[in-house]
Amino acid sequence: MSQIIYKIAPEAMWREAERSGRFTGAPIDIADGFIHFSTAAQVRETAARHFTGQTDLLLIAVDGAQLGEALKYEVSRGGALFPHLYAPLDLDAVLWARPLPLGGDGRHQFPMLEGE
Repeated sequence: MSQIIYKIAPEAMWREAERSGRFTGAPIDIADGFIHFSTAAQVRETAARHFTGQTDLLLIAVDGAQLGEALKYEVSRGGALFPHLYAPLDLDAVLWARPLPLGGDGRHQFPMLEGE
């Protein structure tokens, strides 16, 4: 059984990761020492808090079960457990990357997510 987690990233940053074969994280991830992810229940709030009004974003679905012990769930916002990856993301664990467009109301429009 897969354990799907999600990353929001600018498309240009993600395309560079695809070219290089690995994703080492956004500047905030590098500064914090781990790659931030969200569960299906958390990712909409993550988008609203950290990516408001941003276009050219991708939503990346990752099979967390493939990440091994480098993936840790740690207390963050409001005491919730968030997935943090303490290693570069192996792109073999990526299930898909899809556009995350803004709707007319200014909120990002999400596809149906596994785990909702």
